[in-house]
Amino acid sequence: MQKDKITYIIALIAEFAKRFGITDAEAAQYMNRYHATALCDKHYGIMHTLSFADNVDSIATYCRRQGGTL
Repeated sequence: MQKDKITYIIALIAEFAKRFGITDAEAAQYMNRYHATALCDKHYGIMHTLSFADNVDSIATYCRRQGGTL
């Protein structure tokens, strides 16, 4: 299960990067800075049942509420 979660979060970071035209490393740093990676870890059970597009939208909104500007 842990390997599936890690694989999923890596894929989600890549989708986030693609959406905002940044590198995977920049996306990971941004998501970590605004605690979105921890949120994904905590809510993996629900998030992996939704589309990447919906989750990227949710993560972007969450990061903005935490002070992010993307």
